[in-house]
Amino acid sequence: MSTQPTLRFPDGFAWGTATASYQIEGAVGEDGRLPSIWDTFAHSPGKVADGDTGDVACDHYHRYPEDVALLAQLGVTHYRFSLAWPRIQPDGRGALNPDGVDFYSRLVDRLLEHDIQPWITLYHWDLPQALEDAGGWPVRDTAERFAEYAAGIHRHLGDRVADWTTHNEPWCAAFLGYADGHHAPGRTDGAAAVHAAHHLLLGHGLAVNALRDQGARRLGITFNLYPTDAASDAPADRDAARRIDGLMNRLFLDPTLRGSYPADVLTDLAPVTDTAHVRDGDLAVISTPLDFLGVNYYSRHVVRAGEAVDRVAGDGRPSHWPGSADVEFVKRGVPVTEMGWEIDPDGLYEMLTRVWREYGPLPLYVTENGAAFADEVTRENGEDRVRDEDRRTYLERHFRAAHRALSEGVDLRGYFVWSLLDNFEWAHGYAKRFGLVRVDFDTQRRLVKDSGRWFAGVTRANGLVGGD
Repeated sequence: MSTQPTLRFPDGFAWGTATASYQIEGAVGEDGRLPSIWDTFAHSPGKVADGDTGDVACDHYHRYPEDVALLAQLGVTHYRFSLAWPRIQPDGRGALNPDGVDFYSRLVDRLLEHDIQPWITLYHWDLPQALEDAGGWPVRDTAERFAEYAAGIHRHLGDRVADWTTHNEPWCAAFLGYADGHHAPGRTDGAAAVHAAHHLLLGHGLAVNALRDQGARRLGITFNLYPTDAASDAPADRDAARRIDGLMNRLFLDPTLRGSYPADVLTDLAPVTDTAHVRDGDLAVISTPLDFLGVNYYSRHVVRAGEAVDRVAGDGRPSHWPGSADVEFVKRGVPVTEMGWEIDPDGLYEMLTRVWREYGPLPLYVTENGAAFADEVTRENGEDRVRDEDRRTYLERHFRAAHRALSEGVDLRGYFVWSLLDNFEWAHGYAKRFGLVRVDFDTQRRLVKDSGRWFAGVTRANGLVGGD
């Protein structure tokens, strides 16, 4: 087999994996950490599959040296991870918790010892419960508290960390958390979700300004973006696609990168809430210039107009998104992952080129892409293996789609696979496995899957090699 890359990425391309604090850390009651909204939600009966919680998760809090060694084994240049706000600032305000700061400082140092660049996400959904009790993201004060937390931890880690992401997928935090009720904090209030979306973006802008004042080097935000197509050329179906594209993509891209909310989306949301929560100057803060944009991509949406009843979202759960009650998501009969998400690599190409064309020029990173499959451990020649060819094929096809966008001029600078480890997959508990590394949750034993072995070849060759 040839070892020369047959499809090479640019020199300096960032190859990495991504994780999130509540999904892997465990140690939820140790060293001063107080509950987050996900602790509360997971311990509420019926909220998470099988009653699973993140109390232990992957025990990364105690096993991070082993996990950093795994990252080195995978040959990554970067590691994207999130900070647990309630570990660093347990009440969401006031002095930082020295033990929490020290944990992340040790993690950063261990990464740098292995020549792996830390890429920090400040918020991946684990809001301190104390702030939710005070109103959560639907209230303006939470945005201000977020900026203070961001500035506080940057003073401790900014000397060693160049890359900072404010929020991961604010759409999910706002709409799944405050409209659907399927994610923490489990509320079902459309107006609250719209207000939360604005305050998440405001918190982002306030944090960017605070970190810039401290000399932060590279700042951005990550959105989960979806190409959205109409199921037919019928006007009602085209309008359904417009609405979902507006709600999921443009409601976040436009204020952040253009400084304004899309007028048609505000019209769609008018029956739910007015814009009194948007104050003069907010959009200027939200659209503070960035150094990069992170794109999380998993699937495409195909929609049509339907009856004004609860519809089924892309992962099979009923949804209550404001402004979209009469939209149905269409299944096309193509292969899906264990999450029920259709596999569509072309959608990644389309989303990258669209963002570059309509909102650029701004450096882009694929900050999440990956797939859950029903992995099995087999014993071969005295060795345990996970032969996850479906995941390897999935990743290869998406790498090729990203390279196609890059070859057409998109300034794509890195790619982070979701995820390093099998982990707590939110409301699905431990039933869905996304990792390049398998975790036995009873023993915490780690096992690099075949997809991880293959990915190590990609990172070291900076591309796909012959025979792949």
